[in-house]
Amino acid sequence: MIEQTGPMSGTENFSSETALKAATALQQVLAARMHRRKVMGQQVLVPGQLGEALQLPRIINRLQSKQQRQRERGLEEFMGLWPTLSPVTRDKVLDRIGWYDPKELEWEDKRSNRRPVPGDPAA
Repeated sequence: MIEQTGPMSGTENFSSETALKAATALQQVLAARMHRRKVMGQQVLVPGQLGEALQLPRIINRLQSKQQRQRERGLEEFMGLWPTLSPVTRDKVLDRIGWYDPKELEWEDKRSNRRPVPGDPAA
């Protein structure tokens, strides 16, 4: 189930499978951020740890669970986290998992039939 109520709007409807892909991509996006930190008087770059602070490893483990109840709980947690992310971060995650707005594509692009916007008369 890949739906979106508006182009890159932050109100995407994820299934447990797509939420797992998005959570994994989000973890990679957040880990790619680098921060300056002073260690023993020297400035060093360290990878971002926002993913751990947002409990992404726990959410990912729940989404990978064999128990349906755990997967639903992980999906619920991810859906609660998703709207709090910045639009830029959400766009990076959606791009990483291959989601896009078909209206932004060129006419000749063969991907234009993927992920239609629900309720859109042109879709």
